[in-house]
Amino acid sequence: MADDTQASGPLPVVDFLKLPEGGDPYLEGHVCSSCSAIFLGARRHCSKCGARDSLAPKRLENRGTLYVYSIVHRSFPGIETPYISAIVDLEGGGTVKGNLIGIDPDPEKLTMGMPVEVVYKDALGRKDKEGNSYISYFFQPAAG
Repeated sequence: MADDTQASGPLPVVDFLKLPEGGDPYLEGHVCSSCSAIFLGARRHCSKCGARDSLAPKRLENRGTLYVYSIVHRSFPGIETPYISAIVDLEGGGTVKGNLIGIDPDPEKLTMGMPVEVVYKDALGRKDKEGNSYISYFFQPAAG
């Protein structure tokens, strides 16, 4: 029996990465209407203030600052090392973990609080069984 499925386009690697048809990719958080806390992923109640059914989707900003990082020297087979695993505080709220690219993994070149921007790229060439590629988000030093 032949497999009639065809690639339909890139897929997001996580559910909070949105790929609107005809639009630019973005990260989506959920903001609490009671305390303004922002979280990734859908949830029924706020983990900060406990309010129920108070969270609404919010498009997150593509700029932020480096909060903390780790230079990873050992990883799973097939994952090139070293790389920089980072946590970034986004402008307008939201804290996101991802990889920092576009800069050498050298502590002398990294500073806490340095400005970064979110970029959306192919997720290391991986594809699903239908041939769809995956899109991921990364951080890179902000231009000027």
